[in-house]
Amino acid sequence: MIGLSVVYVLAGIVFGAFAVLSAMDRSNPKRMGNATFWGLVATSFLAGDQLGDRGNGVLVLALALIAGFGWLGRGQPATTSPVERKALAERFGARLFVPALTLPLVVIFGVLVLKPLSFGGQPLLDPKQATLISLALAAIVATAVGLILLRQPLISPLQEGRRLMDTVGWAALLPQMLAALGAVFALAGVGETIGQLVTAWIPMDSRLTAVAVYCLGMAGFTMIMGNAFAAFPVMTAGVALPILIGRFDGDPAIVASIGMLSGFCGTLMTPLAANFNLVPAALLELPNRYAVIYAQIPTALPLLLVNTGLMYVLAFR
Repeated sequence: MIGLSVVYVLAGIVFGAFAVLSAMDRSNPKRMGNATFWGLVATSFLAGDQLGDRGNGVLVLALALIAGFGWLGRGQPATTSPVERKALAERFGARLFVPALTLPLVVIFGVLVLKPLSFGGQPLLDPKQATLISLALAAIVATAVGLILLRQPLISPLQEGRRLMDTVGWAALLPQMLAALGAVFALAGVGETIGQLVTAWIPMDSRLTAVAVYCLGMAGFTMIMGNAFAAFPVMTAGVALPILIGRFDGDPAIVASIGMLSGFCGTLMTPLAANFNLVPAALLELPNRYAVIYAQIPTALPLLLVNTGLMYVLAFR
């Protein structure tokens, strides 16, 4: 059975390639910092189980030190120049979208066709991780399609990937780090503490009040944590499970899904979601680093209200 470990190995190999290419890039005065950083990320994917909790904790601290002391720099990967990219775009035209469109098609194929397959009584793909495994397969297929269609060197995906990682820097790891932080908060009982504080200060006799507290809390806690995946276990354990589901008999699937969407509304409004909101402004060289957030707030607030209304109407029968 193909499990999530295969995806980890694939990610580890890619980050390991970034580390090697960074070490070889003499145009970057901080090349060894980049090489060490991406090498540690590769190690976490390839050997995280063997390192154990203490080893992984030390690894995360090392990543934080490298990023915090400014030991990361931007190199000059052996790739095309902006002028060359413009010429290639004019040459290939709409065919440039073929690799991108390959991704969803392969994911759908994996989930609908490969997931139900089994051999010798064992499923081909881990049913719980079929979507992620299909996404990894889609990335491989889309890369191959791009190389063949655009006639690029085999090393170009790695060089372009390294260029993107050098541009984004440590913020590329924020989703993974913040999601892990949310799990730590959940294990530490932060959700129960928040639930006790909420019920102590806000009367939860009304279903509408409970729904509003959960949806607004998901958005607010996401703004603090920078990631809805970090806020979800905390707010769900503190409000959704004991009150919306336990007391008011709400549908767990609807409550959880709309609750996560409410958290994403908070993602649109926080600078802590740096990889979504600050990095694009830097890449586009916008004069205001918060321009993306300002543009998203008029969408995020009405969407949060709509999510609250949808949960109140749909989650309770």
